[in-house]
Amino acid sequence: MRIAETVTFGGSGLDRHAQLRRDVTGLAEALARGTILPVWRGKPLLSEDRPVWVPAGHPILAQAEPPVFLGMDEGVPRFAADLSDWSPEAGAAAPEMGLFDQTVQRHPAMAGGEGFGELRGVMALLSQREAELVATAKALLQWHRSHGFCAACGAKSDMVQGGWQRSCPSCAAQHFPRTDPVVIMLVTRGNSVLLGRSPGWPEGMFSLLAGFVEPGETIEAAVRREVQEETGVRCGAVSYLASQPWPFPASLMIGAQTEATSDEIAIDPDELERALWVTREELVQVFAGRHPAIRPSRNGAIAHFILRNWLADRLD
Repeated sequence: MRIAETVTFGGSGLDRHAQLRRDVTGLAEALARGTILPVWRGKPLLSEDRPVWVPAGHPILAQAEPPVFLGMDEGVPRFAADLSDWSPEAGAAAPEMGLFDQTVQRHPAMAGGEGFGELRGVMALLSQREAELVATAKALLQWHRSHGFCAACGAKSDMVQGGWQRSCPSCAAQHFPRTDPVVIMLVTRGNSVLLGRSPGWPEGMFSLLAGFVEPGETIEAAVRREVQEETGVRCGAVSYLASQPWPFPASLMIGAQTEATSDEIAIDPDELERALWVTREELVQVFAGRHPAIRPSRNGAIAHFILRNWLADRLD
């Protein structure tokens, strides 16, 4: 797919400058002249739907964890720092549970209307570079929060190499950030596409089927297995379309296309609330907001990207 990397969080050409990660002195110098993105419990600091970068030593970073190095952005070193231990003042908006947290938390060190906001709400509005930087920051910081102890011996590990590794001082084990591969499938049969919805999704929202790749499994096998397990539909040949880093919390969405060889649906109720075949004509109504029962997947998600380009015949 020639336009694959135009997907949200797609490649922006960020220079991740991996050699600097091993240079303690160089990292310190880069931090002194670079900027830092504060992130609170997975929510980046935003102002008017744009990430807010602050210099090292800014008061908002007083309770922050050591910053992680993201890369060089047009010569500017970019870092991110986790402020999750900071507690908003009494009476401040508490984070909402569910797929989309609409609350915004304000930090007293920022007086210009900035706030910690849900990335899903702004992801489609960011530039390619902003999106890659914020997605990297969110995924990497979340990994550190959930992998602070050695998986080999249980001792508390240390962040090293600019945040791209954790080292155990007890047993010397080395740990690296993980990304979970997920297949997401455009399943077609003639003029129709197979859509499903999970329990708990916003009313009427449908999307492409998706699932984690299992150990010892190819991408192609995962596509066929997931579709059959969730809907009973069998599929034939599988081809690759595009990929998307998905920092909720840390997945790589692998977009694929396959033609169904059967059309009878028998859903797994543990996985899906409903699945159905939707024609191209119906999908046009869905994206136009005129369908009486179906809402599209969220703008910015790879499912939205693939379906729009399927309608426009741009999957080459």
